Amino acid sequence: MEFIRTELDGVIICEPVVHGDERGYFVEQFRQDKLNDFLGYNINFCQDNESKSSYGVLRGLHYQLAPYAQTKLVRVVTGKVLDVAVDIRKGSPTFGKHVAVELSDKNRKQMLIPHGFAHGFVVLSDEAIFSYKVDNYYSPKSDRGIAFNDPNLGIDWQVESDRLQLSAKDLKQPKLSETSDLFDFGVNYYE
Repeated sequence: MEFIRTELDGVIICEPVVHGDERGYFVEQFRQDKLNDFLGYNINFCQDNESKSSYGVLRGLHYQLAPYAQTKLVRVVTGKVLDVAVDIRKGSPTFGKHVAVELSDKNRKQMLIPHGFAHGFVVLSDEAIFSYKVDNYYSPKSDRGIAFNDPNLGIDWQVESDRLQLSAKDLKQPKLSETSDLFDFGVNYYE
């Protein structure tokens, strides 16, 4: 597995090695030890989640506050999505910046989104099955979000606005500048 750092410190692209021949393929999707060695700290995932969505479904931008913050390792089982992480760590040199990566069943890329980042994705194929690991359980009281269309974030979701499908919750999320429920840069939320 190859790990690639992005312009947002902590957000990592993971590219597994695919071994294939005329019979099919084999891929090692996840290795806890290799990921922890690369990061220099331990992430202990406790739950796997999966969703199925059709073209234009946008889920996000979501995060949970400490002590229920979640690191996510996301991938696409079938289809294609645009996956986005936004730095919401006050004081960070990249605060409000984002990384957008196409994840698909063809490229098999994964993205690690640590504590301190909001996360969302939009489906670019007819449908997609999206799978992800988390290192903390869902806490309704800690659940937060940022407006997907916040103009200050400048995210190009690559889907025409009239074709986007969002939940009622995601349609009413505040802009980043309108929320104080954020993370502080330099704080270790893994202890």
